[in-house]
Amino acid sequence: MKIVVVEPLGIKTDTFECLKGEFEAKGHLFDYYTTRDENPDVLVSRMADADIVVISNIALSADTLARCPQLKMLSVAFTGLDHIDLDYCKQHGIDVFNASGYSTVAVSELAIGLMLDVYRQITVMDSTTRQLGGRGAFLGRELHGKTVGVVGTGAIGIQTIRLLLAFGCKVLAYSRTERAEVKDLGVEYVSLETLMSSSDIVTLHVPATKETKHLIDAQKISLMKPTAILINTARGTVVDNDALAAALTNGSIAGAGIDVYETEPPLPATHALLAAPNAVLLPHIAYATQEAFDIRADIVMNNVRRWIETKK
Repeated sequence: MKIVVVEPLGIKTDTFECLKGEFEAKGHLFDYYTTRDENPDVLVSRMADADIVVISNIALSADTLARCPQLKMLSVAFTGLDHIDLDYCKQHGIDVFNASGYSTVAVSELAIGLMLDVYRQITVMDSTTRQLGGRGAFLGRELHGKTVGVVGTGAIGIQTIRLLLAFGCKVLAYSRTERAEVKDLGVEYVSLETLMSSSDIVTLHVPATKETKHLIDAQKISLMKPTAILINTARGTVVDNDALAAALTNGSIAGAGIDVYETEPPLPATHALLAAPNAVLLPHIAYATQEAFDIRADIVMNNVRRWIETKK
């Protein structure tokens, strides 16, 4: 088998060399790259003759995959798989594994961080201080006692709930699947409409699917309190960002903390959220911690090991 890691994945060179030695001792070829390049031609040059490819959130279209006829397995160093043409993989017998769970703590902590930033204007006040300004008449808000609506109660949603409860928040939940673990925490499941209208903060933790595209649209945003804020550390397509920008601009909601968009940053200069007030915008960093990347490296390489041993 030829194994190719097409990007660095936060793995140190000496770790890569250990992995190379491990797999080559078992009769496999192992190549790795220490630069990230999303150009399809470059990707194909790296993986054209690979049996197994390790990749993170770089898009793999059917056209790109078709140029890699040897490919049998993808170990994706990411939770979501919406950037991979799964239909092509299924049709051509390419097994695809994700790295579910590696960033549960990282993403939930950033969701809380965005809530605090929007409420206390930490980013804005840093700039004010550097410009030799003072507090003025600014008053922030506290998480304690707020009602937070958690949309999606998978692993990240549940971890976020636990953190919110520690802050003294009341939590409402909406999810396609209601979990006993969530109910045991004293959290009530409600309809999405009830959650949107009752929450001081709405935080999103659902995957990108056909069903969740623009789940939070103009109509859902219109249900929110004028004092409410929206946090999205899930996937960009879950929110109609044009509608969100309009709501922020006209003041129908109080703020937003956004880490994900329809495309990976850098964003185009025309993106609606860039001009929206009271929004903290980050370049998709929720999953990116040293601890999460260490866990991720273990998961993706263990996926490779297991697939080689079992072919399933």
